[in-house]
Amino acid sequence: MGIVIETFIWEPSSSVFIFIFFSSFLLLSLFPFYLSKHAPTTKSSSLSDHPFSSSSPRFQLYFLLLYSLASVLDGLWLVYGEFELVYYGISKEDTVTFMLIGFGAALFVGSLLGLVSDLIGRKKTCLVFFILHLIVGIWKMVAPSPSFWVANLCLSLATSIFSFSFETWAVVEHDKVDSKPGHRQDILNETFWLMTFFESASLIGSQVIGNWMVGGNLEKGIGSPSIAATLLAILGIACMSRHYDGTTKIMTFKDYRMSFSVYILGDRRIWLLACAQACLHFSIAVFWILWAPTLVADGREAFLGLIYPCLLGARMLGSTVFPWLINASLRTEDCLTCAFVVQALLLSIIAYDYEEIGVLVTQFSLYHACIGLILPLLARLRTMYVPNELRGGMISLSLAPANAAILFILMQRGYYRTIENSTMIAFAAVGLFMAAGCMYVLKRCGKQPYQNWHKL
Repeated sequence: MGIVIETFIWEPSSSVFIFIFFSSFLLLSLFPFYLSKHAPTTKSSSLSDHPFSSSSPRFQLYFLLLYSLASVLDGLWLVYGEFELVYYGISKEDTVTFMLIGFGAALFVGSLLGLVSDLIGRKKTCLVFFILHLIVGIWKMVAPSPSFWVANLCLSLATSIFSFSFETWAVVEHDKVDSKPGHRQDILNETFWLMTFFESASLIGSQVIGNWMVGGNLEKGIGSPSIAATLLAILGIACMSRHYDGTTKIMTFKDYRMSFSVYILGDRRIWLLACAQACLHFSIAVFWILWAPTLVADGREAFLGLIYPCLLGARMLGSTVFPWLINASLRTEDCLTCAFVVQALLLSIIAYDYEEIGVLVTQFSLYHACIGLILPLLARLRTMYVPNELRGGMISLSLAPANAAILFILMQRGYYRTIENSTMIAFAAVGLFMAAGCMYVLKRCGKQPYQNWHKL
């Protein structure tokens, strides 16, 4: 008599998605009522209470649409790329090699792209982002068996550009269209958390597009996401070229080098902020490398395609908390310190305690909710401390140590097998504790230029 072993595939309940949706909707709906009762002057507060200039909201809408389009492109390759490697039978060793190529390109080339962006113009760099995606899309459509290292190289550079170019472009443009410092700060705060919210929603949308275009026929559908990415990249290039403004004033290389040495390398507060950014970037990269192996360890099975939008929904929910915090009597550094500590504790538990899938997904969701809060808070701190003309270079260089650390642990884990997955997660937790320490020290550095909008 045979023994039948029933397999159980874990998937999140539909009530989880309903909770995330209604929680985000509730926070957004109640915020104007909270603001009207607790803000000292509602006329100078954020969101919809401002007497906006005619160009400011128009640019914000235009920027958020382009940013969402770029997020869909970035997310489409994230979702589709792993599936494509499996489809073409790429081994785990080759996959590790492709990852090393990508992070190596981000380290040795991507770290300098922020400096180039400050010198040639931020909008031109955003245009390069769409051009790189267009090249990858055409390459995958033309080549019968595409060379993955070429595509991975271009996508890694595009991701590096995405990490700084759109934010720096938004800040510079808002400085040109807004003349009142208080008004400018409020609309930038709004833009920062909307960027995180729209990016998370766009990443979910990219998963939907990828699944829909691949469909059930793998032979016919394997190239469909490449077609979608090519069309989206062409749309992005057309939108940016149509509204292109080539009259932006930029600095000479000599002036830029001197200013960067004084305002970035010579300011210990910038070093603390850069360290926190690098630690966060490292932990996020480690998470996305190991989240699936951690869930399905010991032969467990789970619908990763349903867990992925759950995590991004949690990040959307975390971003909606940001406007509440900045209008409360809380320091930005205090909020970041608490968020980093919570993240570090969550990763510490994941690294050293065996958990069921449901508990792990809950911890992953809380981790991403903290990311949704941290990203706009860090952008707000950059606006306080970093001159607009040097912002891109500061962000890209701050990610170099994180990319170097990721290269190191990938080689140790992927090739030499000297560390375990739990050790990598533990390193990420230690980095987040370091980030919390940086924020604590940053707060104690003295009076902070909350109203000092840097212009060289």
